[in-house]
Amino acid sequence: MAWKMMLASAVAMAARTVPYAVVKPAGKSFVAHASDLLPMKSTPINPDWIVRGNPQARTGEHSRGHDEASLTAIWDCTSGEFRWYFGWDETVMILEGEVHITADDGTERTLCTGDVAFFAGGTWASWRVDTYVRKVAFLRKPFPKPLAIAYRLRNMLRNGGNQGIAA
Repeated sequence: MAWKMMLASAVAMAARTVPYAVVKPAGKSFVAHASDLLPMKSTPINPDWIVRGNPQARTGEHSRGHDEASLTAIWDCTSGEFRWYFGWDETVMILEGEVHITADDGTERTLCTGDVAFFAGGTWASWRVDTYVRKVAFLRKPFPKPLAIAYRLRNMLRNGGNQGIAA
C-alpha cells in the first residue's frame, strides 16, 4: 500500500511540474449523426447469456475517443431475456421502448424512453425486453486502480482541491 501511495505521489508531482500542453488529436474532432439513420449491424448476444426467447441485437458505432478508451454507440434489441456483462463502465439513455433490469445486488428497475442509467464495468445485470428497446450507450474503459488514484491526485493538485465537472 505504501508503494502505491508513493507512486501516486510521484506521478502527481510529475504531472504538476510538467507544463500542460494541449495537443490537437489526430482524426475527427466533431462527429454528428441522426440516431435513427446510423448504420446498424447485427451483434448477437452470447447464447450462454440468453435466458428466454431469441433476442436480436444490433449496434451502430457513433464515435470513439482518440485514446480508444471511450465509445458512443446506438444499440437496439428485440424481445427476450438475457444476462449482460458490462466490460466497460456504461451510461445508457433509452431512446425508444423499455427494458426491465435486475442488477446482481437485486435492485430492479424498468428503464423507459428518456431514462438514464449507469452500469459499472465488471458487473452483470439481467435484461428483460418485452417488445423492443433502443438506447444510446456511452462506454468508458475504467482506469486500473493505481492509475485512477494518481489521476485523481493530479486533478486535485491541478484544480486546487476543487472537484466536479467544472473543476
